[in-house]
Amino acid sequence: MCSPVMSSTPEYARLSVAPMMDWTDRHERFFLRRISAHVQLYSEMVTTGAILHGPRDRLLAFDPAEHPVALQLGGSDPAALAECARIGADLGYDEINLNVGCPSDRVQSGRFGACLMGEPALVAASVAAMRAAVAVPVTVKHRIAIDEMPEWETLIGFVDRVADVGCDRFIVHARKAWLEGLSPKENRELPPLQYGLVRRLKEERPALHITINGGVESLDDAVAHLACVDGGMLGRAAYQNPYVLAEADRRVFGADTPVHTRHEIIDAYCNHIARETSAGTHLMAMTRHILGLFNGLPGARAFRRHLSENTPGFDGTPDEAVALVRQAASLVRDGRRVAA
Repeated sequence: MCSPVMSSTPEYARLSVAPMMDWTDRHERFFLRRISAHVQLYSEMVTTGAILHGPRDRLLAFDPAEHPVALQLGGSDPAALAECARIGADLGYDEINLNVGCPSDRVQSGRFGACLMGEPALVAASVAAMRAAVAVPVTVKHRIAIDEMPEWETLIGFVDRVADVGCDRFIVHARKAWLEGLSPKENRELPPLQYGLVRRLKEERPALHITINGGVESLDDAVAHLACVDGGMLGRAAYQNPYVLAEADRRVFGADTPVHTRHEIIDAYCNHIARETSAGTHLMAMTRHILGLFNGLPGARAFRRHLSENTPGFDGTPDEAVALVRQAASLVRDGRRVAA
């Protein structure tokens, strides 16, 4: 049984949902906030090049209701990272996070992501520049090691080097990343989980805030990790079965608030759907995130099918969009199927 010395970082950092490309966009984050008021949310990784030279307003937009929300950056140029951190902080993000964990070929070709585990001095310089540019926390999400690098020596050496410039929050995906020979999906599943190394990191560096990521499939898993480290981070489990977060506010944050039913969550999200469709957002951009809400309940398949069949070509009014979603949800409530 672990008894870690907890660091003095924000309470919301005890439980978070991982940044996930193509998944944790602003609609997904708004939806998850309807389930939990306290869990920390992260943006998709946004590269420095996209922010500095692309559609910045679209890439970085978020609703104030998403707080606490962090912006994850991808890049390796300290000056560019510092400028993008400043932009994110000025927009109101509560934290700026540096991606040192993604193993994809595209990311490697840009010299960022997991390959930076092999360049701790560059990561330290980048974090130092970002911290000098903003007042909000700057954190790092990373792997244990990469390729043939020794695991514990790489992990502790990397963390110590980055901590030397003032970073005190690390999110550790408890697997090694193999930059050649494994796809990003395989890198999330095949290298063995090594929670023991992350717990050892917390034991040997008790002043640092250490969050475990990787293989956290349930709220029970996350709570169990909190006996040994400061934070637990769910990834795909929270996307594919979002109701896993329903009791997070009570169990993790001690909030005396009611647990919302799935239908109450749909009702609240419909306000977002009405507002966004009025602004020109396509309905499917929002409904794709809610397909897993009713998983395990009678009618869940009919709910998913109704949305999947009717949202791709939807061109109706905001009221019609809301009616479509409510009709899909009614299939779970009473098991009826919508007539063709």
